[in-house]
Amino acid sequence: MSTLPLLPDSSWSKVLCIVAHPDDMEYGASAAVSMWTRRGMEVSYVLLTAGEAGMAAPPEETAPARLKEQQAACASVGVSDLSILGYPDGMLEPSLGLRKDIARTIRQHKPDAVLTANYEVEAYGGLNQADHRVAGLAVADAVCDAANPWVFRKLVEEEGLAAWTTKALLVAGHDSPTHAVEIDEVGVKAAVASLQAHASYLEHVTGHPKPEDFIPEILRGGGEAAGVQAAETFRVFDMGGLEGK
Repeated sequence: MSTLPLLPDSSWSKVLCIVAHPDDMEYGASAAVSMWTRRGMEVSYVLLTAGEAGMAAPPEETAPARLKEQQAACASVGVSDLSILGYPDGMLEPSLGLRKDIARTIRQHKPDAVLTANYEVEAYGGLNQADHRVAGLAVADAVCDAANPWVFRKLVEEEGLAAWTTKALLVAGHDSPTHAVEIDEVGVKAAVASLQAHASYLEHVTGHPKPEDFIPEILRGGGEAAGVQAAETFRVFDMGGLEGK
């Protein structure tokens, strides 16, 4: 079994993370975010929904509660730039409108890399949640859209947003990773704290393991694959020239 190479990210200055819900970044990917922000990298989070349908309380109560928890989770890993596009939780649909909104966001941020979550039909030991599938595939498509000046031409003509090509698309939580980001002990603890910040959501999920019990284990598993103590793994698609290529 070959060892996963470490992600060649030393020249990056900005990563844009686009996922479906509050807490989607907190199942391992936030450990890599902690490493990046402590290196001085700018990391931004964009959530497609507010996660308002994810708990027993009415959506009008759940959305602000989850926003507050996501802000705390972001603070745990050094992220201050958080935005929510406001699509309906649990009802994301593949559409040109969704792709355009994500492509706009990519062109606005001009990131070196875009990060999203696993969008395979089967993931995390079962059937992947519908919003995850739609969100991840829309992000993958929008990365290409953002780089093509002839797609969504009004973004250029009316909003002045020129095409932008990212170096890489990173998919977290994938069963077939290609790269890893080495995580130190501070990063492991920050990742645990980021998921702990979603206290009301974790209470809602029956039988959910404690973050301090399974997040370090996930990262140790990634470390074994990469030949280091701990790591977060990604499936990486080279979109415009990874460092060293």
